[in-house]
Amino acid sequence: MLYIVGLGPGDKSVMTQDALDAIEKCPIIVGYATYMRLVKDMLDGKEMVSTGMRGEMERCEKAIELAAQGKDVALISSGDAGIYGMAGLVFEILANKDQHLDVKVIPGVTASIAASAALGSPLMNDFCHISLSDLMTPWDVITERVDAAAKADFVICLYNPRSKGRPNNLREALDIMLKYKSPDTIVGYGKDVARLKEIEKITTIRDLDEEDINMTTIVIVGNKNTFVHDGRMVTPRGYSL
Repeated sequence: MLYIVGLGPGDKSVMTQDALDAIEKCPIIVGYATYMRLVKDMLDGKEMVSTGMRGEMERCEKAIELAAQGKDVALISSGDAGIYGMAGLVFEILANKDQHLDVKVIPGVTASIAASAALGSPLMNDFCHISLSDLMTPWDVITERVDAAAKADFVICLYNPRSKGRPNNLREALDIMLKYKSPDTIVGYGKDVARLKEIEKITTIRDLDEEDINMTTIVIVGNKNTFVHDGRMVTPRGYSL
């Protein structure tokens, strides 16, 4: 059996019981080296298969190979394995090979949910996820999606917002949003949520300091009704008060 396990943001306190059980049960753990370190205290006595950045295909193929031998294998991802994680790639590989394998996807707390809880309640109305990484998706496709989401006044959760290799993607995305959103639109972000150096901050599109943003940050851009009260970011659901 292959278990595809979402670890959540990284702290054991926000992992699901199913995720904890799967890691305990499986003698073989496959994952990105950084994610392995997040659960290193749970891996004593286990066979560990890890790769570095951009080793996703290798990890998935190795996990499939081991599970096809009848072994219980946990392929781990941070957040939720079905949101920019390993679940989709595993199923694509199996489909491409026309291979059958028993697979169970175990959900985890994704970054937007963890950051939302830390910031208040910014996701109470319609929202979307957009990754600003153009490694897999062409930048012109990403900008079209940002434009459409901003025009429709979604709350927008930006994954992979800014890195050394992509220092301008966040600013370009925000500039697109300003076609439809006020510069005073509320923005919240969480960095390293549920980890030792966790940071949450609420600001606006105008005042957002991009230098604070990196690849371990989730940026949540509110809609036209999002406001701040008592240090909390709030998007109204629409109740009559």
